[in-house]
Amino acid sequence: MTDITIRRALISVSDKTGIVDLGKALSARRVEIVSTGGTATALREAGLTVRDVSDLTGFPEMMDGRVKTLHPMVHGGLLAVRDDAGHAASMEEHGIGGIDLVIVNLYPFEATVAKGADRETVIENIDIGGPSMVRSAAKNHAYVAIVTDPADYALVEGGTTTIADRKRLAAKAFATTAAYDGAIAQWFAFADQGERFPATLPLTLKRAGDELRYGENPHQAAAFYASTGPAARGIGQARQVQGKALSYNNLNDADAALELVAEFRDAAPSVVIVKHANPCGVATAATLAEAYERAFACDTVSAFGGIIALNRTLDAATAKYITGIFTEVVVAPDADEEAIALFAAKKNLRLLLTGDLPDPARTGIAAKSIAGGWLVQSRDNGSLGEMKVVTKRQPTTQELADCRFAWTVAKHVKSNAIVYAKDGSTAGIGAGQMNRLESARIAAWKAKDAADKAGWDSARTIGSAVASDAFFPFADGLLAAVEAGATSVIQPGGSIRDEEVIAAADEAGLAMIFTGMRHFRH
Repeated sequence: MTDITIRRALISVSDKTGIVDLGKALSARRVEIVSTGGTATALREAGLTVRDVSDLTGFPEMMDGRVKTLHPMVHGGLLAVRDDAGHAASMEEHGIGGIDLVIVNLYPFEATVAKGADRETVIENIDIGGPSMVRSAAKNHAYVAIVTDPADYALVEGGTTTIADRKRLAAKAFATTAAYDGAIAQWFAFADQGERFPATLPLTLKRAGDELRYGENPHQAAAFYASTGPAARGIGQARQVQGKALSYNNLNDADAALELVAEFRDAAPSVVIVKHANPCGVATAATLAEAYERAFACDTVSAFGGIIALNRTLDAATAKYITGIFTEVVVAPDADEEAIALFAAKKNLRLLLTGDLPDPARTGIAAKSIAGGWLVQSRDNGSLGEMKVVTKRQPTTQELADCRFAWTVAKHVKSNAIVYAKDGSTAGIGAGQMNRLESARIAAWKAKDAADKAGWDSARTIGSAVASDAFFPFADGLLAAVEAGATSVIQPGGSIRDEEVIAAADEAGLAMIFTGMRHFRH
């Protein structure tokens, strides 16, 4: 069987966008419309003839509308195999008419949760009859078309459906009910029951746009799935103002930049430059333009082709600096018209506007696939709490501020991570090395290289604070920082050789702070 002529349609929608126009198109083709509650009212007010579900079933809607479509007259009409003699006989015996089209969208469960509704209201917005009809119609797609998205109304308004369209609509319908049930299961597990890691973890994801050109490498296929729900906020919900389509690597790097700049959302104007998911320059200053200059100066080589994130509205002065070199993506809460006009001359430069920055302290989970399964953990939303000075010398006010800044950046650098910072900007960053000593040396070397390129008298590691994402297992990494000119250190502590490291710091005259919190990032 291929094309089906629609003779009877059952319509029951929460979102009534476009439903009157569809109803008119179907009525013009002599399709009998069966409907429920508010949908039937909306269609009748538009002058359409509508048959109530209660008339079809012989039972009134009851229990505050909880029971209205859960009936053999409905599901028999949806599930019957039309060319099966036994099914046809049952339909004849019980007076069951076939239903050729179902238009359903479900109670707004996620929107209700996002509004902060009380538990009773949330429960009442769990749709039962809707998903049941969707699944019945989708299972029997050989004979029935199921539409769950107003964007698909055009496929059925002509009064006939093809088997190819019905298959596609059925696949979309099952994905819709799976996502809907997943959202409900997540609410019960996390919000209602307070579980950290439920025995079954349903993840609800929706593909954003078409497939990506490729993944990390051209031989890998890729797509981007954005988190759903009104509370979702981040790169997946950003508005792209201009530029070519984002790649897998662009999205990954833009997310890394946004997560780091969000740490400074309540701070002075701040700029983050990221390359290959690692920050290569971070700074705060009196203006965005000054912050960009200082962040760029940390590593002018790596900044080429990088991703830039800002914690303030992009202005023209900063935009002029950014357009001075090739930049892949700029992420900002907003941009003024002059800045947008300046960027328009750079056709390949993507500009993403996020609105509010995400909350770095928000809860949530992070998941990573491995061979044979998934690793799931709570996201790293840890922040500096009580700090303990473990050396004889206390840090100065400026050293303490630089330690805090370096620690915030180090949280977003791949391990092993070493970050030198001075006066609210990074001086050198060592990332992703197999031992901490090499990270300390690489960060110092990069700082010296930056000074040579800029023509400074000395590297900005002189008088800097150094942050380590995990403890120094030996004193050698600390001594490398001393050699680079650092005068203060911030690290988690907790090594069996802490006393050795503290002694080395005291001997060098450093001030050292233990945080008691590690920030590995792999």
